[in-house]
Amino acid sequence: MPLHRRSFLSLALAAATTTGPVRAQGAFPRRIACLDYALAETLLLLGLTPLAVMAAADWDTWVVEPKLPPSVADLGASQEPNLERLAALRPDLVLSTDYVAMAEPAVARIAPVERLTIYGAGPEPLLRSREITTILGRRLGLAREAEAALAGFDARLAALRAKLPPRTPPLLLVSFMDTRHVRVYGRASLYGNTLDQLGLTNAFAGEVNPWGFATLGIERLAEMGEARLVSFAPEPPDLNRVLPQSPLWTALPFVREGRISRLPAVLMFGALPSAARFAELLTRELAERAA
Repeated sequence: MPLHRRSFLSLALAAATTTGPVRAQGAFPRRIACLDYALAETLLLLGLTPLAVMAAADWDTWVVEPKLPPSVADLGASQEPNLERLAALRPDLVLSTDYVAMAEPAVARIAPVERLTIYGAGPEPLLRSREITTILGRRLGLAREAEAALAGFDARLAALRAKLPPRTPPLLLVSFMDTRHVRVYGRASLYGNTLDQLGLTNAFAGEVNPWGFATLGIERLAEMGEARLVSFAPEPPDLNRVLPQSPLWTALPFVREGRISRLPAVLMFGALPSAARFAELLTRELAERAA
């Protein structure tokens, strides 16, 4: 007889409780599930492959690099983890954030939950990413790996800063929501923090939400007409067809003067790996434009 969903979940939870992995006292967790991309990429930075990640199927759309190993299980859509699958995987630890806190009571019946929030925790997500790298390093017995990761990140950004062309104009960092609206990333975003580290200027000084961005109509971008626009994939599918026909768009100074750059996808709500990827892609783009 087929099991109802509730019955199946009860059995899965019982199995996880009675037959789950038993770690020796003092051992560090290694079977770790992540309900957040930034925490997952931090684990990868430390040399530890996550057991499972929320929305793993969309990783290549939003994160791209670092690559997610094919062994990582997909826990389903954001904020709605597949509890049956999670229980069957028998994790030692589940990493969570404020954004997915509503799922924690159910998840905590399967494994211990640790909440480590980057976005919404303050205006410096890059600094918070560094802190969480250190916290996870200590929590997982990978303190040396965390120290090496931080030193490597600093060295990488210093090398990229030395490659930047002089007299780079202010940069207007956006993601297109549709053909009339963009997310503009301010100084309190991961992108904005990384610009500061590179010694570059963010053209947008307006108010942002706790995630570091503001949603604006494209007509508002005229206020930042001296900037170079930098947009990120993915983009709406009809963007390249509609924008060239939009009087609002074609009247913008940076459009008329060709001061536009398009970058591949970089996780806007990421951690150190995404900040490094953004710095690398941006530096390469600006150097090629200046050549």
